[in-house]
Amino acid sequence: MQGLMMQQPLLVASLLMHAERHHGKQEIVSRRVEGDIHRYSYRDLAQRARRMANALTSLGVRPGERVGTLAWNGYRHMELYFAVSGSGSVLHTLNPRLHVDQLAYIIEHAEDRVVFFDLTFLPLIESVAPRVKSPKVFVAMTDRAHMPQEHGLSTMLLCYEDLIDLHDDEFDWPLVDENSASSLCYTSGTTGNPKGVLYSHRSTVLHTYAAALPDSLNCSARDVILPVVPMFHVNAWGLPYISCMVGAKLVFPGPALDGKSLYELIETEQVTLSAGVPTVWQGLLAHVDAIEGAFSSMRRTIIGGAPCPTAMTAAFQERYQVDVLHAWGMTELSPVGTVCSFKAHQLSLPTDERYAIQAKQGRAVFGIDMKIVGPDGEELPWDGHAAGDLLVRGPWVVRQYFGSSDTSHLRDGWFPTGDVAKIDADGFMQITDRSKDVIKSGGEWISSTDIENVACLHPEVTTAVCIAARHPKWDERPLLLIVRKPGSALAAEELLGFFDGRVARWWKPDAVVFVDTVPLGATGKVLKNLLRDQFGDYYLTA
Repeated sequence: MQGLMMQQPLLVASLLMHAERHHGKQEIVSRRVEGDIHRYSYRDLAQRARRMANALTSLGVRPGERVGTLAWNGYRHMELYFAVSGSGSVLHTLNPRLHVDQLAYIIEHAEDRVVFFDLTFLPLIESVAPRVKSPKVFVAMTDRAHMPQEHGLSTMLLCYEDLIDLHDDEFDWPLVDENSASSLCYTSGTTGNPKGVLYSHRSTVLHTYAAALPDSLNCSARDVILPVVPMFHVNAWGLPYISCMVGAKLVFPGPALDGKSLYELIETEQVTLSAGVPTVWQGLLAHVDAIEGAFSSMRRTIIGGAPCPTAMTAAFQERYQVDVLHAWGMTELSPVGTVCSFKAHQLSLPTDERYAIQAKQGRAVFGIDMKIVGPDGEELPWDGHAAGDLLVRGPWVVRQYFGSSDTSHLRDGWFPTGDVAKIDADGFMQITDRSKDVIKSGGEWISSTDIENVACLHPEVTTAVCIAARHPKWDERPLLLIVRKPGSALAAEELLGFFDGRVARWWKPDAVVFVDTVPLGATGKVLKNLLRDQFGDYYLTA
């Protein structure tokens, strides 16, 4: 016997319709590329998104075709999130931090019909445009007064606000198949060409539900949310969609992601929740420390994209009373997979034990299943000690990559994340390494992540990266690369002594190399492959 419930498709446009109807007066604040602050409501957002949907139709964009965006976090980008996906086309967010060759490859591979871009990226668009055939129309996301007087584009360049003004807001969001594509995001492509992950309306709405839950990102209509994580990086971890679902006030930082600019925005708009990668939070904490400031409203920060050092967690929580939610995900997971939210019995644990838990990536949100397996493919126990390849599955996990019919990368229906992890009895997962980053010394495994976390505890360390360097006796040994805090004269001997009693003796790195910077990828992750290329023979040549 079938259930007797209504059948309504799960569609991205329904999130905007809900926000307009139930949270129409709620504010959206954006720091614009033009330099000023823009304010309007969810009702305004919905009206302009419908205008843009009509504009896309007038440009000949058909359902299923891709529309590219090369833009910062702002209200116009938010309008495109819904105008494109809601009208049945596919929103393709482009990462401006990728190399121009990769951007050209992605635009051509996706066959983008139109590309919208913030004025910041006009030089990038001018470099990319001659290399691609697909987009015949480029749209500058600004008004007529700020349109570039000259440009190097041989194709049509339109003005965003002109398109808005030319069309009315009478548009009925179509009832498309909930399994049809809604948005497209490519992996950062640190090795080889980036791969496209094509999200559906259904997967996006389910992900939004799960990520908003109290034990996930814990979002509500009482929040003021500042997504520092870019809207071009896995849909800003879902926060634009979540904000519509719950009716939260949204604050967009635009291109100004330095500590001073973020802090001023957080304080002025009374932000309660923000999300970003550790490298951004380093800049924010450094600024607040320097001015001896405080956070008057922010009470939670979501940190993901890279492991969060315990020292950073302690700084936020002890100095500024801002709770840290450590999260993990991937482009292939839409992206949220786990969030480190305490269980009731853990709240009364001693501080050091709670920090040990918060160093983990957390427990799976409903909709994500996970397991760890050994080299033989057999599932390993959740005892907090056994480490193996992390596999996941769920309704917002990729089945195959865009443009490929190959599903052979799945293992019996599970997606191999490329991470090595362990899971404890409470279900808290901790990544010990990327499978390509683990260090095998004398036949034994060493976790580079654990070594990095210890080094970051030292008060004079800004950034710590541990790589496997080839060794004449032990095959590989850990090598520690350190960026010191400004003015520090920290010596290698002092830092290596800091490891005594904190890790097994044979885990302790044999050497420290001090560097000015470490290379970061398009999503803020350290490019260890480049560091291995540069320092991989350190012990062979020292």
